Amino acid sequence: MKISGADLHLLSVFDSVVRNGGFSAAQAELGLSQPTISNHITALETRLGVILCQRGRRGFQLTEKGLQVHEVAVDLLRRIDQHSMSLTALKGSLVGQLKIAVVDCVASDPAFKLPEVVHKITEEAPGIRIEIEVEKPGAILRRLAEGDIHAGIGSFDNKIKGLSYTNLYEESHSVYCGKAHPLFSTPDEGITQLEMDKCNWVHRGYWSRERKKSQQVIEADRIVDQIEAQLMFILSGSYIGLLPDHVVSPYLLADRLRKLPPHEDNFDCTLHNAIGL
Repeated sequence: MKISGADLHLLSVFDSVVRNGGFSAAQAELGLSQPTISNHITALETRLGVILCQRGRRGFQLTEKGLQVHEVAVDLLRRIDQHSMSLTALKGSLVGQLKIAVVDCVASDPAFKLPEVVHKITEEAPGIRIEIEVEKPGAILRRLAEGDIHAGIGSFDNKIKGLSYTNLYEESHSVYCGKAHPLFSTPDEGITQLEMDKCNWVHRGYWSRERKKSQQVIEADRIVDQIEAQLMFILSGSYIGLLPDHVVSPYLLADRLRKLPPHEDNFDCTLHNAIGL
């Protein structure tokens, strides 16, 4: 069988249907109606002489031969994509994949310039495909060391060898409480550090000892790995905790959070860019 351009189109439609788990789920990605997608799959089945999938009340299911055809399609489409990038590179254009991992809740920081970097790369080197993922700091460093990603942005207390770190900017943190918390309506002069230490706290589990509160974590405290989760605990009014100041602006304006008086645990943490050597 000689593969034509029409065959490649049908195989790409089939790949989308398989990845999305059915005809209707693939509509948004393909920009085609469900009847049109069905006609494409029927045309591919006729072209190959095999039944690729079962569709009906039981939902979408690949046949054994359909599974084999999909494996061939994925490999074929990937190879074509790789060769397309190689041909583009002959013209002097930058091509390839750039995988970046960042910690959560950084997009609201004006000092975070990754969106501008993405715009510049997209304008000047459209052949580079950028992927951005959100990960915990430890996972970012591990994936960098394994070569799974190309760059990582976060505050890395526990640095590992074999990577290069560059300081980017400082991110200020303060202690906050939610509207339902007893300290929310307490005047500043009535809030001592001792009173704050008596409260239930929500901590970030990946911080080093230098970043964590000097007091011992008690059973009533909560440990989380995402700022978003920490924010929800604080908004509940049952816990206080450190949050990046840039994250809380809309909640302060909505009178849902209050910034508490300075505490010994307030700090500015350094955001780093980490890459493999």
